[in-house]
Amino acid sequence: MEKSAQMFIAGEWCDGQNGSAEVVDPATGETVGAVALAGTSDLNLALDAADAAFKVWSLTSAFERSGLLRKAAGLLRERAEEIGRLMVREQGKPLAEAKGEVIGSADHIDWAAEEGRRMYGRVIPARAPNVQQIAYRLPLGVVAGFSPWNFPISQAVRKIAGALGVGCTIIIKCPEETPYSCAELVRCFEDAGIPRGVVNLVYGVPKEVSEYLIPADPVRMVTFTGSIPVGKTLGEIAARYVKRCTLELGGHSPFVVAEDADVDAAVQLAATLKFRNAGQVCAAPSRFYIHDTHYERFLDGFVAASKELKVGSGFEVGVQMGPLANARRLDAMEVFVADAVDRGAKIATGGRRIGNKGNFFEPTVLTDIPEDASLMVDEPFGPIAPVLPFSSLESAIEKANALPYALAAFAFGTSQKTVDQLSKGLEAGMVSINHFGIASPETPFGGMKESGYGSEGGVEGMDAFVTTKFISTLV
Repeated sequence: MEKSAQMFIAGEWCDGQNGSAEVVDPATGETVGAVALAGTSDLNLALDAADAAFKVWSLTSAFERSGLLRKAAGLLRERAEEIGRLMVREQGKPLAEAKGEVIGSADHIDWAAEEGRRMYGRVIPARAPNVQQIAYRLPLGVVAGFSPWNFPISQAVRKIAGALGVGCTIIIKCPEETPYSCAELVRCFEDAGIPRGVVNLVYGVPKEVSEYLIPADPVRMVTFTGSIPVGKTLGEIAARYVKRCTLELGGHSPFVVAEDADVDAAVQLAATLKFRNAGQVCAAPSRFYIHDTHYERFLDGFVAASKELKVGSGFEVGVQMGPLANARRLDAMEVFVADAVDRGAKIATGGRRIGNKGNFFEPTVLTDIPEDASLMVDEPFGPIAPVLPFSSLESAIEKANALPYALAAFAFGTSQKTVDQLSKGLEAGMVSINHFGIASPETPFGGMKESGYGSEGGVEGMDAFVTTKFISTLV
C-alpha cells in the first residue's frame, strides 16, 4: 500500500490535521493507499499562503507566468505514463484513456499560458480632450477550486491553469477518491518553479472544506465541477458573500439522429461517447432519440457495439471500459435498470453487475422506456443508454429540451436545413453535430439552465478569473 497522499500548502507537502481516509481501487475493492484530510488550521495556512502569494504573483509579468506554465505542461507530458497508471489504480478508467487525459491536460495549461499573455485592457476615447480613460483587466485574487473524481487531472487543471494564467492564486480541493494523480499534477507546477503559495492542494470532507473556504475573506472567486445539488449549495454560499462563481454541473445530454443522418457514423460515435469512462462523464449522451426510419438499424448497431466492448481492469490490454468509480455508482445503476423494467422497459443488452469483485457493470441498452422513468429524468452517470424512436424532428427537439439540464447535446443530420434546426433548436451550452467537437482548450465548456453558468476553456474560461478596473484621469 502506498503511503498517504499528502496536501501541498505554502510550498510544502504535509499531512492533514484531520488524519486520513482510505483510497480504494475500484477494480478490486482493495485499499491501495490513504489521503490526508485537512482541518481548519490547514485551510487557514492555505488561505494565508495564497493571499500572500497573490501580492507577488499578480505583479509577475504575463511573459514570466507563461514560461512557468509551459514548463509545467512539459513536465506533465513527460510524466503521462506514471500519472496515468496512478489514475487507473484509483479511478479505474483504461490506461489509454488515463494517459490521454494527462496529455490533453497539458494542452490546457499551454492554452492558459498563451492566452494569459493576451489579457489586454483598452483605451476608451473620452468626451473631453484632456481626459484619459483606461479599462484594465486584473486578476481577481485567491481562487477556491473544487474538482471531481471522474476526470481527476483535466478538471483540476482547467481551474489551476486558468487561475494562474491571469495572475490569480488558487487553493484547489481535489477529490479524496483520486488523490495520488492529483498530487502529481500539482508536483508538476512545483517542479516547474511556480512560487510558494501560488498553488495549494487540499483534501478533506467536501462540505466542511467548501463551507470554510468560500466565505473566507481572501477568496474572491469560486470554481466548481460536480453535481447539480452540490453546485446549487456552493452557488448560494458564494452569492451570500458576493463571490464570483463558475459552476460546471451535471447534464442529461440528448443524442438526436435525424431522418437524413449518417446512421453508421452515429452508431460509432454513440458507443464511443456513451461508454467512455464507464459513462461517468457529465457531458456524455444519456438519452438517445432516433428517427423511426433508422430506429431498428441504429438499435441493432448500437447493441452490437455495446456487446463487443471489453470490460475489465484498466491495466488489462484491450480493455475499453473499466469499473465504476465506487460501489455507490454500482448500486445506482441497478436501481435505474430496475425502475425502468418495472415501468415496462426492455433490456436489449446488459443490465447487470459483472462478477462480485470490483465495481463492474455491463454496458446496457434499454428500449420501450417511458419518459417518466427515473433514467429519463435523472442523470445516470453510468453505462446505461435508453433508446427511443421519434417521428418528427420537432418532437425530438421538444423532448431533448424538456429537462432542466442543458450541458451538452449531440445530433446527426446531413442537410443544411436539419443542421440549422438542430443547432438553433437544441437548448444546451454545447451542441456538437455530426462529430465530437467539445472540450478542447480553446473552446468554452459550460452549460445552461441548471447545468450551471460560466465557462471553462476558451477566452470565456480565462475571463472568469479577471475583473475590470476603470480609471479616468484628467491630464
